[in-house]
Amino acid sequence: MSDRAAHILDEVRKYHHDSQEGRGFVPGVTEIWPSGAVLDEDDRAALVEAALEMRIAAGRSSRKFESAFARRLKRRKAHLTNSGSSANLLAVSALTSHVLEDMRLRPGDEVITVAAGFPTTVNPILQNGLTPVFVDVELGTYNATAARVAEAIGPRTRAIIIAHALGNPFQVAEIAQLATDHGLFLIEDNCDAVGSTYDGRLTGTFGDMTTVSFYPAHHLTMGEGGCVLTSNLTFARIVESLRDWGRDCWCEPGENNKCLKRFDYQMGTLPAGYDHKYIFSHVGYNLKATDIQAALGLTQLAKLDAFCAARRANWRRLRDGLDGIPHLILPEATERSDPSWFGFAITVAPDAPFSRAEFVDFLEERKIGTRRLFAGNLTRHPAYLDQPHRVVGDLTNSDIITEQTFWIGVYPAITEDMIDYVIASITGFVGSHR
Repeated sequence: MSDRAAHILDEVRKYHHDSQEGRGFVPGVTEIWPSGAVLDEDDRAALVEAALEMRIAAGRSSRKFESAFARRLKRRKAHLTNSGSSANLLAVSALTSHVLEDMRLRPGDEVITVAAGFPTTVNPILQNGLTPVFVDVELGTYNATAARVAEAIGPRTRAIIIAHALGNPFQVAEIAQLATDHGLFLIEDNCDAVGSTYDGRLTGTFGDMTTVSFYPAHHLTMGEGGCVLTSNLTFARIVESLRDWGRDCWCEPGENNKCLKRFDYQMGTLPAGYDHKYIFSHVGYNLKATDIQAALGLTQLAKLDAFCAARRANWRRLRDGLDGIPHLILPEATERSDPSWFGFAITVAPDAPFSRAEFVDFLEERKIGTRRLFAGNLTRHPAYLDQPHRVVGDLTNSDIITEQTFWIGVYPAITEDMIDYVIASITGFVGSHR
């Protein structure tokens, strides 16, 4: 690094420090966001350094992050994408690849998922001509159970894709065993749960593939961005091809002839010796991330353990402070799990003397940010009314979530003073309605 660049980065760090001064918490005035990025001077400097070096495409930082993140999540391969939504699209699309031969998913095959979730877990199923099979979830954990998934397995079921709800693991070991027993693929949507464990094992390590998001609300951020991880090298190669226009070549941009036979291939009906850099084996996309994003990801990754610890501590302080309050169904960790929480879900009991809307309005007026539990019951949304799907059992709890549930934040920027203010506000509101 040149002296001039070093001077610029020193000034960037000073700027960051100056911009953070005077940001104390004022109850009822300071916004308590339900989620958000936690960025320090190292993050700001990393972005500027990448910009100074004009690393505007995927390159050195992207490869370094992929390698480090794969090690951190105990997977052999990680492929960066431009979003967590794209990561889900790539993971599901990979299951339809001709490379899998008789194991590939075909139009009309069924994929089990949950009704109460975020649409980007479900959309790739429909976008690939597959049929989602919706099951209900449990109140408290907000996850499906292995029993519900087992009940949904039918003659055309070929895969399962479920998200760990708000960082709380579903019964992933049992569901992974179901997948093995029935010859199904399992994709873990781990976008809300990086750092969570089930039976002492990291979520994202049970399925054939796992996906992560780096949107600012999530455990790590690149602004935008996502990742597909797997220990199956065949899946990794398919994902890479689909992400990178569908090309067959695995050379990085700017690389040539890494396989030492660039002009020796004959594929499809192309002439022998056609340039392998321009042979396409999948109908793919361009879903790559950039080095500027990855540079931020690397500095964020160094703070992952601290971020997860703060999320757990904030959730526990909230849970202890609200324990025993009437009319509220409070969240519970799935048995044998240790969640790295994304948020704190609250369901207003059906017989409560106040409505969810009244409760949320009260909190928002006090600058306590709230969010719905994503889409609630997806089958009730206009986008899905006319889409092919199957429902197993009733969706009673998904409907309750649609009507009665919301969540508040536990992300690392929330302080103990903020949590105590939230606890006092909720306690006061509920107490005034007895």
